[in-house]
Amino acid sequence: MKEIIYLDNASTTYPKPEPVYQAMEDAGRNLAVNVGRGSYGLARKGFQLIEKTREQICRLAQGSALAETVLTPSATIACNQVLGGLDWKPEDVVYVTPFEHNAMMRVLYHLQQKYGFQVEELAVDGETLELDLEKISYQFLRKPPSVLAMTHVSNVTGAILPWEKAAELAKNASPTVIIDGSQALGLVPVCLRRTLADFYIFAGHKTLYGPFGIGGYINNRGKKLEHILFGGTGSDSLNLEMSRENVRGYEPGSMNITAAAGLYAALLECGKLSEGAGLQKEQKLRRILTDSLKRIPGILCYPSPKEAVGIVSFNVEGYRAEEVGMLLDEEYQIAVRTGYHCAPLIHKYLRDENYGGTVRASMGRFTAEEDLERLTEALREIAQG
Repeated sequence: MKEIIYLDNASTTYPKPEPVYQAMEDAGRNLAVNVGRGSYGLARKGFQLIEKTREQICRLAQGSALAETVLTPSATIACNQVLGGLDWKPEDVVYVTPFEHNAMMRVLYHLQQKYGFQVEELAVDGETLELDLEKISYQFLRKPPSVLAMTHVSNVTGAILPWEKAAELAKNASPTVIIDGSQALGLVPVCLRRTLADFYIFAGHKTLYGPFGIGGYINNRGKKLEHILFGGTGSDSLNLEMSRENVRGYEPGSMNITAAAGLYAALLECGKLSEGAGLQKEQKLRRILTDSLKRIPGILCYPSPKEAVGIVSFNVEGYRAEEVGMLLDEEYQIAVRTGYHCAPLIHKYLRDENYGGTVRASMGRFTAEEDLERLTEALREIAQG
């Protein structure tokens, strides 16, 4: 049996660097205590690891002088905390891109039903699927934004969105700027201190190459959020109110120390790479794959953005996306993702409903050119019937 070729890195990067596995095993055996809730040495050691993880995240994202990292069980929980913690009013106007993940959109939908604010989509070019910044500037003049919520990288097309430019266009309205960096941090260089981002959300298990069970957000400019989660934090225990002055007030419950150890190890591995090296590799692999797919009759390739990571969506004529995924898995031992990828808005532009979404191949740090050659050959055979 051939070794599996894993091309679902946009869902979660796999495998992880070896130090991540080692750090998690070591923490599970030697550090799995309740940090922040004991004065003994082992608890202090675990707390120090958590603090170093926060600092490393801010350093990687080049946060502002006010930046603080809040750790959560996932990026989805972080989206809930950030969006749910805003002071919503019925007259608010929220702008999103058509590329948003349901981690953002379902939270906004729930809050919209509760508070009655408007949600508007930022304009895109229907052919290239690039943000139309000129039209967006008119949108902001017509309806000034209260909140600008944008993904940094599309998990469907791989597009790297110019969110910094969009935020600058909205500057006069002083919106709260929330960026979903789940598909970006650790891969796409970012310097938050030079931007208008208020909150930058990240997922430990994606482009940071850490484990499941930990994510969070960077509060980049010191804005205070209302609490939506409540419980023990290990400090100020006689006070029934949650603190808004300390990041621990936004982290109720016992911290996942083994996941934090894995994330910290992953961050150290990121620090060993030259800035942009991972992105350059993925962009090279993306060009190889897209060029190969375009030469295969029967393969439908979707618009390829100028700036993108190693994510490619396509379909095969005569097949549903899920059928292609099943054939690649069972006949060729190639793992890809199929369907709508938890991104509800973009598919009206891709017009892929007849296919049941898209087939998505997403590359990562450990993807080789030979992996793409095997994928291309498999797809050629499938397209030929």
